Amino acid sequence: GVPGNLIDGYSEPTALALVKTAGENASELLVAQYSHLDLFLGNMPGSAGEMSKLMVLIGAAVLLITGVGSWRVMVAGVIGMLGAAFFVPIMAEASGLPMSGGMYLQPWEHLLCGGFLFGIVFMATDPVSSPETNIGKWVYGILIGVFTILVRMINPAYPEGAMLAILLLNAFAPTIDHFVVAANMKRRLKRS
Repeated sequence: GVPGNLIDGYSEPTALALVKTAGENASELLVAQYSHLDLFLGNMPGSAGEMSKLMVLIGAAVLLITGVGSWRVMVAGVIGMLGAAFFVPIMAEASGLPMSGGMYLQPWEHLLCGGFLFGIVFMATDPVSSPETNIGKWVYGILIGVFTILVRMINPAYPEGAMLAILLLNAFAPTIDHFVVAANMKRRLKRS
């Protein structure tokens, strides 16, 4: 048997779960529990994708160097997330929507918390399920970032949202490409 003084496991809330219920002091509570460096290096509880953002960025570099991953999807996803993280709290406050703890995080803190970076680098760039057109990749990435923030901030029960957003946009990737190609054809017909 195992001696009684050994710990087999340990469980505590992830960074996003911690701020979800925090309210207005979410950013301060996050930094009090985990430093930004801890969040970046992965010195916190969570699943593998939530851990080290440094390792995710190294993986992104490998995907970009080998030509497997699309930099357009990655950059567009980060732009969509940062933009939505900035504007959604402003719109929620103006419209009187209830504010969850995630709305009080700084936009860039959303990149350090959760599995968004992992998802946008390793899952959203999958060449089989993402759009093939360059404009489609920009639209796809931006929408993944926006939907991730909408789920994180508006939905009271679900703290993450990145994988849900990726799965949803994977279903619409062919439709995005269809509209991009149709718009290109329409523009070419007008020229001739």
